[in-house]
Amino acid sequence: MAVRRLTVDVPDRGETSATPSSEEAASTEPPVHPAALIEKARAVRRHVIRMIGHVGSGHPGGSLSATDILVALYFAVLQHNPRDPHWPDRDRFILSKGHAAPALYAVLAEAGYFPVDELSTLRQWGSRLQGHTDVNRTPGVEMSAGSLGQGLSFSIGMALAARLDRSGYHIYTLLGDGECDEGQVWEAAMAASHFHLDNLTAIVDRNQLQLDGWTSRIMDLEPLADKWRAFGWHVLEVDGHNLARLLDAFRQAKGVSGRPAVIIARTIKGKGVSFMENNVDFHGRAPSRDELDKALRELA
Repeated sequence: MAVRRLTVDVPDRGETSATPSSEEAASTEPPVHPAALIEKARAVRRHVIRMIGHVGSGHPGGSLSATDILVALYFAVLQHNPRDPHWPDRDRFILSKGHAAPALYAVLAEAGYFPVDELSTLRQWGSRLQGHTDVNRTPGVEMSAGSLGQGLSFSIGMALAARLDRSGYHIYTLLGDGECDEGQVWEAAMAASHFHLDNLTAIVDRNQLQLDGWTSRIMDLEPLADKWRAFGWHVLEVDGHNLARLLDAFRQAKGVSGRPAVIIARTIKGKGVSFMENNVDFHGRAPSRDELDKALRELA
């Protein structure tokens, strides 16, 4: 049985959308106000800052930029069951930008996969919460991550397996925009289109910053949307911090037939913490004690 998901009313703009699942169709519970998801995202951001600040290492910038995307997925989009992480009919989420693991761990804990208190063990010896995700250790994690560029290829394997098994689950893959410098991403994009994988949705966390600076300076990705279209994907572009718009985009992507869909989510690196926003220094640097206190005050 799928976990009860938070749902948000999304305005109908006359665009193609997915047919509601039987669970949704049968539900008589009223939709949760978008404020519930906004507060959930704020709680996740607080977890991210505390975790990384406590251990003194990690990647806050890309975790904060991806938070709203992950909250939308786990609390309103994915069919999943924290009580049975290996439920065969679950939707699959692949974190290709594995350094954003703190955000995924915080969401998994909030969803009930493991105790919230365990978040304080991030990156510590013997912890289930490693610096990059480990499928063998952490409940709810679907792929071990580390080297960038591999998540989309991995997801194609899952999508093909679902087709062979005649299973109805959907695969969602979160990529970083700096990660899109990798040639393997575009080989995978070509393959997904070739195999008409309409059970696959990719999301690009388009925060415009990577380890060494602005993506436009290191390897200009634009016109990014046109590149995905040229590879045969259905492309949606959205404000990656507007939860209602994100949910609308996920609904449209699920309704696409005959080809994969990609959501280019325009985000801000370090979103929610003023001195981290658009600051490449916090790609992989933990906040100091004073910075931690300031960040938590801003996220209160």
